Amino acid sequence: MILPALMMSSLMVLANQSMIGVALPTIRTALDAPIDLVAWVIIIYTLPYVTLMPLYGRLGDGLGKRRLYLIGILVFLLGTVVCALADRMGLLMVGRAIQGVGAAGIVPLSMAIISERFPADARGRALGTWNSIGPATGMIGPLLGGLIVDHLSWQTIFLPVLFVGLFAPLAVRRWVPVTRGRARPRFLHTFDWGGVALLSMIVAMLLFYIYSKPITGREPLRDWRLLVVTLLSLGAFILWEKRLADPFVTLDLFSHRTFILASFCSGVRMFTMSGIVFLMPLYLADVQGLRGVSTGFMLMIHAGALLVTMRLGGQLADRWGSRRPVVYGLSAQAGVMVYLGLLPGDASLAAVVPGLVAHGLGAGLALAPLHRAAMGDVPSAQLGVAAGLYSMIRFGGMVLGTALGSVLLQEALNRGLASAAAYRLVFWFIAGVALWGALMGAMLREPEPRG
Repeated sequence: MILPALMMSSLMVLANQSMIGVALPTIRTALDAPIDLVAWVIIIYTLPYVTLMPLYGRLGDGLGKRRLYLIGILVFLLGTVVCALADRMGLLMVGRAIQGVGAAGIVPLSMAIISERFPADARGRALGTWNSIGPATGMIGPLLGGLIVDHLSWQTIFLPVLFVGLFAPLAVRRWVPVTRGRARPRFLHTFDWGGVALLSMIVAMLLFYIYSKPITGREPLRDWRLLVVTLLSLGAFILWEKRLADPFVTLDLFSHRTFILASFCSGVRMFTMSGIVFLMPLYLADVQGLRGVSTGFMLMIHAGALLVTMRLGGQLADRWGSRRPVVYGLSAQAGVMVYLGLLPGDASLAAVVPGLVAHGLGAGLALAPLHRAAMGDVPSAQLGVAAGLYSMIRFGGMVLGTALGSVLLQEALNRGLASAAAYRLVFWFIAGVALWGALMGAMLREPEPRG
């Protein structure tokens, strides 16, 4: 019953994400916000979500994974209440940030618990089964979100999330075993909070450099001061972690070649997913003229395709190893972005459907094999922090994809390109990144069994 309990918590977070995507065009209209500001509805959530994942993982190793997991659920529910009460962009941003702080613990700690409790020959299937809640939710969430925003208010999309959230903590307390922490006396007092601050600064400064206009007033990718601060923070982080006997991030993790490659490929996979999660709802509204329910139905098709191959990818990885499913999946994602980039401005909606189906099949196939490869040769004592770091890189790809995609799209529109042409330009850019990921995936090797 461990998997159903973890899947219920994931359902809460993923339902929130799938419905907020459909609501983006309505939020843009209701709050009179430009596209690059609307992107911050996603980014302000994902920034703490990404930066705090290693913290949850590291604290979970020391204090016990279930305890941190429950704290994350409760913080997420607090943020959801704030979002449901929001009537302006500022309050919505506060609620989304709190949601991100809470959700940061759910993915890495779920991965760590599964990797700890399931044997190697069943781990791929277990991870695939757990991940299947994502596309299953994605089939229902967008359609439900579309119905809600078309007939009620966009704030109402947070109510189903709160309903699921009432049961998630109970399921975790009942079915997820208590894991004994490895904390020494005064663990929190001697914890490497400096490493946490430096790693968070690296991620935040990189994002601010990409999307600098709301921060410093300068055009995106042109404020070199922020890039310098990013690089200095990276250097300071490495030096700081090297001098500590018990650092926040054990740099030895980066000696595991498979872990690094799998983390990079997972980030690329999510970078490419941003072309569907963030851009596709706006594309369907701006180019195809769809409303909420119709957009939700289109995203439901993509989620259904994801579900078809999600568990299959884990099974194939257990049988073949991770490399082949990863390469096939990332190559399919790259091919779909090329296909979308070739569609003319007057392309019918029927021409978009094959792209959504093929992308879902490819993205689903690669996910569990990437999880399996990343966690396969990590020592048991470092599973939490490894899962957190891997998840940070993975969802960091989504942050970068959303930020860069929104910036490129807004730049293209500002230069007078028609909407269809602007979206095609961004799809081509994402295709190039996905192809790079597929080439890196070909270098994956099966990890050594954990001792």
